[in-house]
Amino acid sequence: MASLVSQLNHLPHALIPALRLLWSQTLFPAASATPEKTRAASWAILLVLPALLLYPALGFHLFEPDEGRYAEIPREMLARGDWIVPTLQGEPYMDKPPLLYWLVMLSYQAFGVSVAAARLVPALTVHGCIIATYLFGCHAFGERRALRAALLLSVMPALIGIGRILTLDGLLTLWVTIGLFAGYRVATPGRPRGAVALWTIACGLGVLTKGPVALALVLVPLFAWRRLHPDRSAEWGRWTWATFIAGVAVINVPWYVVMSLRQPGFVKYFFWQHNVQRFFTPFDHVEPIWYYAPILLVGLFPAVLALPAMLRSFTGPTGADRRSPELSFALIAGLGCVGFFSLSGCKLPTYILPAFPALALALSVLMESGPGQLFSRRQWVAGAVWVPLVTAAVWFVLPAYARARSPFRDADTVQKYCADPSTRVVCYPRNCDSLSFYLGRDDLRSTRSKEVNRLIEECRRHPATVVLFTHRHSMQAFRYALPADLALEPVADFRQPGIFGDVPWGLCDMGIVRKRQP
Repeated sequence: MASLVSQLNHLPHALIPALRLLWSQTLFPAASATPEKTRAASWAILLVLPALLLYPALGFHLFEPDEGRYAEIPREMLARGDWIVPTLQGEPYMDKPPLLYWLVMLSYQAFGVSVAAARLVPALTVHGCIIATYLFGCHAFGERRALRAALLLSVMPALIGIGRILTLDGLLTLWVTIGLFAGYRVATPGRPRGAVALWTIACGLGVLTKGPVALALVLVPLFAWRRLHPDRSAEWGRWTWATFIAGVAVINVPWYVVMSLRQPGFVKYFFWQHNVQRFFTPFDHVEPIWYYAPILLVGLFPAVLALPAMLRSFTGPTGADRRSPELSFALIAGLGCVGFFSLSGCKLPTYILPAFPALALALSVLMESGPGQLFSRRQWVAGAVWVPLVTAAVWFVLPAYARARSPFRDADTVQKYCADPSTRVVCYPRNCDSLSFYLGRDDLRSTRSKEVNRLIEECRRHPATVVLFTHRHSMQAFRYALPADLALEPVADFRQPGIFGDVPWGLCDMGIVRKRQP
């Protein structure tokens, strides 16, 4: 403590140099680890263990709303033969770039249109994150720490759970992970050949996955680390930046330009409304700033259980030997991602998924128990209990939960009333895109609650309309709004009270609206 006080008393008066000195010489003073080669045994473990958790039983029911949407959009694009404009229910869907859709379309072409083929894409991307973490860890932290981090990552609920769910976040996490790790190699002396190209390609594909947020998650941590460790960083010359900017542009500009020509309002809608406004003035998913704290703790389980003991060891007399610049980078990258999305008004649990590879590396350093040991005896025992639990959860519990919440749980009833393309089917008040996927239909139009009068007028023009009520109270509210010349006949109740709860946003009720006989 006296040493720390002495150093603080001699800090420069300027804030940035003072912070830099405190960060690099007091908090993270250790020398960098010696790069080590990968081992064949580690490769075998990291190819088999994540595969056992990620790839079996991928064909369980789609979750609403995200999985239904991201399975249906590429199905419609493939059916139309259009690789440019994403569509949902036959209408342009301009919320996200197309890379995930393209990859799922390729999977459909290779394995047929199925849920398992769609989910294979996020499973492969999460497996890629684990391998990328191991490769970077061997260079920056040593092989043993790299293997420990990859194993921790392989059984973390956050990564393994999302790796079996069809969303954009698993794919974005892969590009952000590669971009951060390749960018670190670019930012340090002795960069290997190809590091700039890999960094550029990863960032470009990240933008093509979810937009400019990928650049923020990669570049901001790199800039912060270089400012805090200027003596450890390499210069980024004009050629580096020219290569980076040109590469990202080459990957993205063609699709964005063609999309803008075919959909004139795309640029403003996507960049302004779904990036700028969504961050600063959110229009949905508004949550408090502490929202990600419990999600982070659950996502890092079970390693987080040892966090108090790890922090005591980290701040003790021997902790300084482990506080290296590489650990500094991992903490900046991981916690920076959490902080970035905590400042956003719009929050979803999966947004902070890119933080977990870097945090796994940091945890690997913190939980080191002794020279030459991969895990302590207590940690081995915890792992022996935890891995079977995770396996049971992803093989059995998750599919059972998905089936209980799926609109296609009662497939016979859905097929009976909705499969015929000549039958008019309307979703009210939200989409039910998984049914579109299962039925092979792209005409299940959705009508919002505020447009109920328009839906009523449309029902008057048809002898019968099947209405899929996608909120628990929507059928009752719709019945009250019906005029005397229309009648609503309930045909199915899809609620399933029990261990998995009701269905709030899937298919709750089905009814047929007919004209009353005079």
